[in-house]
Amino acid sequence: MGAFLLLVSPSANRVYAGAAPALTVAELAVLGETVLAGRIDEASTTRIAGVDYVAFEGDLSEDDLAHVANVSTAFALFEQTAEQTLRPVALRRLDRFDDDLLTILKYQGKTNELFTRLLLHVTVLSSRSATRMLSDRLRVLDPMAGRGTTLNQALMYGWHAAGVDVDAKDFDAYAAFLPRWLKDKRLKHTAQTAKLRRDGRSLGRRLDVTFAAGKQEWSDGDTITLSNVLADTREAAEVFRAGSFDVVVTDAPYGVQHGSQAGAGLQRRPLDLLAEALPGWVRLLRPGGAVGIAVNVRTCPRADALALLEQAGLEPRDSPAYRGFEHRVDQAIVRDLVVGSKRV
Repeated sequence: MGAFLLLVSPSANRVYAGAAPALTVAELAVLGETVLAGRIDEASTTRIAGVDYVAFEGDLSEDDLAHVANVSTAFALFEQTAEQTLRPVALRRLDRFDDDLLTILKYQGKTNELFTRLLLHVTVLSSRSATRMLSDRLRVLDPMAGRGTTLNQALMYGWHAAGVDVDAKDFDAYAAFLPRWLKDKRLKHTAQTAKLRRDGRSLGRRLDVTFAAGKQEWSDGDTITLSNVLADTREAAEVFRAGSFDVVVTDAPYGVQHGSQAGAGLQRRPLDLLAEALPGWVRLLRPGGAVGIAVNVRTCPRADALALLEQAGLEPRDSPAYRGFEHRVDQAIVRDLVVGSKRV
């Protein structure tokens, strides 16, 4: 049984930095309940020489440690020896590209990148694909993609990504950013934007990008795909093939600074939008897939959001391990995440 200390990554967001250790404890609890199947004990925060760590014990294999290395806030990992010295443990990260893929775009309302990673990880861990996340290219859908933070995080891991958003400015900003970034990095790619039509009617526009991590991968056909669609999220099931995604991950409108589009007006009730959109999202999931949604509990209470997941045919995840993610964003937003899994 090894004793480990995880150094939490610093965050430029002061409020999130204060919440990060507790969120890391919660993320490790989900990891212990899912992939690690009890091989890790309950984590806790501790301070050594004035530095905050998250401490835990476990009988962990190399693959187990790789899962720990990809916890959203993992900055460094140490094994504590019997002599109370700290031995660095190499982090086997999934990251395949430069992190400016995630940080270059700056705009009001952008979700903290560490939280985006947390939401993605917890959702994947709650799916049947969790055991494949270290080796396979998963397929991730963000049905309210905005300017692509979740999409870029998926691409960062070399996973396939798809998005839907109703805001033309956000769609255009992302359609300009990603091909430019790929060109600057000198990565082999193709990018095409076209009108999107179904059954003789226009749904919007679509950006399709294919690229590879290197020239050899491109020659071998070892490519990564991105599809981003300008359309109403309630029509997502008309855009993509049923049963084609491992996870659906999204940051729901908070109903405060911004809201969800409904027709020509602004729908201020996130619960109403989720009730209408969730059945389509669930159809796009593979059996054993999972939906993870970030919500503002002041406008979308956790219990109500979990009830919507169940009504859409999902099995809500609400064990104690999933109840430690609530944290304050600002005076108007207290954020939590809810997860539901599709039965096999």
